[in-house]
Amino acid sequence: MATRMRTHPSDRRWSSVFTVERARPEGIRSRPNAWWLAVGTVCFGAFMGQLDASIVTLTYGSLRTEFDTSLAAVEWVSLAYLLTLVALLVPAGRLSDAHGRKLLYLYGFAVFTLASAACGVAPSLGTLVLFRVVQAAGAAMMQANSVALVTTSAPRERMRSALGVQAAAQALGLALGPTVGGALVSTLGWRWVFWVNVPVGVVAVVGGHYLLPRTRARTSVARFDWSGMGLLVVATTGALMGVSAASGLAVPGWGVAVLFAVSAGAGWGFVRRQRRAAAPLLDLNLLGTRAVAFGLVGALSGYLVLFGPLVLVPVVLTAQGSSALTAGLALTALPAGFALAATAGDRLLPRGLTDRGRCLIGAGAFTLAVAALLVVPLTIGALVPVLALAGLGLGIFTPANNAMIMGAIPARSSGTGGGLVNMTRGLGTALGVALVTLALHLVGGGVQAGARWAAAVLVAASAVAVVAAWLSPSRDPRAPQPMP
Repeated sequence: MATRMRTHPSDRRWSSVFTVERARPEGIRSRPNAWWLAVGTVCFGAFMGQLDASIVTLTYGSLRTEFDTSLAAVEWVSLAYLLTLVALLVPAGRLSDAHGRKLLYLYGFAVFTLASAACGVAPSLGTLVLFRVVQAAGAAMMQANSVALVTTSAPRERMRSALGVQAAAQALGLALGPTVGGALVSTLGWRWVFWVNVPVGVVAVVGGHYLLPRTRARTSVARFDWSGMGLLVVATTGALMGVSAASGLAVPGWGVAVLFAVSAGAGWGFVRRQRRAAAPLLDLNLLGTRAVAFGLVGALSGYLVLFGPLVLVPVVLTAQGSSALTAGLALTALPAGFALAATAGDRLLPRGLTDRGRCLIGAGAFTLAVAALLVVPLTIGALVPVLALAGLGLGIFTPANNAMIMGAIPARSSGTGGGLVNMTRGLGTALGVALVTLALHLVGGGVQAGARWAAAVLVAASAVAVVAAWLSPSRDPRAPQPMP
């Protein structure tokens, strides 16, 4: 007779470390500022995500030399990461709503850290691109849960402040990327651009285990919607590839049209699938509320405006004879203004001002700033205050816009909501880079003429953000309750 082997209780406890979210120690959970500890932990991921996004482009020259390849081939180091990240954000959020946001966040940081170490030892460009795909999968698990962990950890009345701190951490990573990347590449070599993630990742995983709250409100998933995920991956990948191709990727015109057609077809199929699926990847009812629908439009427009100048300003200044270092220092006015407003704006603006009101003020400020690019001389002296004003406006707009979106999404679906927010940010980032690059390449008359057309694109995106804020609900929706 066969005997059933019994699992010793200690074996079950050991294995549960990897499958069950652990409660915070009582000494941490009972502290009045425990929620700030959770927000600070999430800021590690926010900082590293934007640092990685802005630092990798500085390795292009070294990668071309070491692997003896073309710039078009090297660009896949960034493009493969972006495609994977945007495609997996919503699926990662859906899984975290079912299995635990803390668990998926920590797994994401562990994958991101290990893949960063692997990128640093990649023996070929193809291997590096493969490791970047794995790194992006980890980043998707992190970013899909970052906003959700902030909104479910912070008290309702402090949610906007907490989101502001998280946005400031992103801006800090964005600001330091060019400086840190340039220093690492010029002194230690391109591999250290990836290895620098490892110690931060180790600290974040250990800290998150003790400081992040467990997931209380979950959405049950009987079976995962693999078909929906496949359609979403095709739709987002086709759209991003089409945008990248239109802005200079080596793809013929008919190929760009095919990419957009495939993206549109997959998007239509995804919507039909979500309406019919018993357990959809994305509950389309979430998009039916004004706060979520117009908030996502505003998020896309805001990130388009944030990343557009990161391409435009260096091109304009270097064409005038400025060094890359000078252009980079001038450009830091934008993320510096963003970080300042994101952290201090909630204290300086009237306490009774709604999220909609804050969005309108912020969108109005960065609209005035990018409109100034149409008339002011494109010199360092004129650009720095314009960039600072744009950063201040975006720093007011972004936390309020995020709070408005997440406040309208039930706590049990906050991971999916966070994935939507970050997917929209990724699309906005890609559009900001692509549309500005396209304007600079296609318009005749030199860099100055192309810069004015690129500024017009940014003005149009800013106007969309203003309209989206105006059409948002005048009263703030009920925010998710904080997690124990």
